[in-house]
Amino acid sequence: MAERNEVIAERYRLVAPVGRGATGVVWQARDERLGRVVAIKFPTALPTEGDPSQALERIAREGRIAARLRHPHAVTVHDVVEHGGRPCLVMEYLPSRTLAELLDERGPLPGELVAGVGWQVAAALAAAHAAGVVHRDVTPFNVLLGDDGTAKIADFGVARAVGEGAVADTRPVVGTPAFLAPEVVAGQEAVFASDVYSLGATLYAALEGHPPFGTAQEPPPAEEGASPLAQVLRQLLRRDPAQRPTMAEAHGLLDAVVAGRPLPGSPQAGDTRALPAPRRASWRAITLVSGAAVLAVGGLVVGGLVVNGLVAGNSSRGGDPSSEARPAPTDTPSTTTTTATAVSSGCTARFEITNSWPGGYQVQVTVRNAGERALDAWAVTWPQPEGHTISNLWNGVLTANTGTASVTVTSAGYNAELPVAGSTTFGFTANGPATPRLDLTCTSGD
Repeated sequence: MAERNEVIAERYRLVAPVGRGATGVVWQARDERLGRVVAIKFPTALPTEGDPSQALERIAREGRIAARLRHPHAVTVHDVVEHGGRPCLVMEYLPSRTLAELLDERGPLPGELVAGVGWQVAAALAAAHAAGVVHRDVTPFNVLLGDDGTAKIADFGVARAVGEGAVADTRPVVGTPAFLAPEVVAGQEAVFASDVYSLGATLYAALEGHPPFGTAQEPPPAEEGASPLAQVLRQLLRRDPAQRPTMAEAHGLLDAVVAGRPLPGSPQAGDTRALPAPRRASWRAITLVSGAAVLAVGGLVVGGLVVNGLVAGNSSRGGDPSSEARPAPTDTPSTTTTTATAVSSGCTARFEITNSWPGGYQVQVTVRNAGERALDAWAVTWPQPEGHTISNLWNGVLTANTGTASVTVTSAGYNAELPVAGSTTFGFTANGPATPRLDLTCTSGD
């Protein structure tokens, strides 16, 4: 059993236990080599408890899976070590509480807070799915809420990754029952769509104070005039996994809720049954102070910074609190495609506007390896049109280039490597007077 002041792997000094998850006990520790605070997870109740090598492989597998994902809204894994014949997972330390703890203290949470948390977690899970990882245990117990409003998905202890060998598990159903998708409860293997359902169940519990019950053939029908968030949750909680949105689509839906835009397919302005869109001022930054959920006036800021008028970072939202919500997108979004000239004989970038509305638009950029060998890095640069600001970016890291009116997007880490003819995508939403035609330049790593 771990003890205070005990040193793990001749490097990590234990400070105090900070939590317990489905697959382990977590301690706060100090990395005496680098002088930083970390979290160390000791596995508990493993089916392979009698075989140390199997236990080590299981926790190492979790480390490998989590290491595939470098995302601002997923807990980062630093190291896998062994102590006393037992494996330990060394992770970033996030002063936080779980969403479950906040629910226990506060009861049902405001829709603005729930949508913001869901938007962040969906971004991380979409990145995990793009990396071939199914989390399999998305619950309020595994959503961490930092004091600054940052939400992160944690505990990949029962995750499954494409290409990873199976590790024995004697449990008939893996995951937390109240938040499992119907197909998983029925004994089927969890798939990407199962995570979508579990995210919906988690957000439903945060909004209503209890998880949905899976006895009905379909979730309860949305009432007339139901909030956009309620409409999104209904889509995530569809019983048929084939009818659920992908996680990337779920993130897009939650992004629309957070931004105050109409959902794709919702009634257009002028429909007498449509409710008025909320003002942007109705969105609040999420801050947790002394265990209470405080909604502070302002735009949601979740890990980004404003540089020369651009919102930089993997996941940031800002804007004029007095500005109105975006009008509904057109029925047929305009699209524009630009193919960049390959630089370093390595990659091309294809630009497409996938949606637009008065004063704003959404972009997807496809980066393709056009060379004859695998790439381990890529970057896409373009001049930023005057009067345009990027309000949200996913699957990449945005940098405003000092001294020029240009921006560069590099990989998010998990999507850096591209095989020959392989491709990846990143996207963003932006505000501007008109939809632009960007002059992209793609460069590859050596």
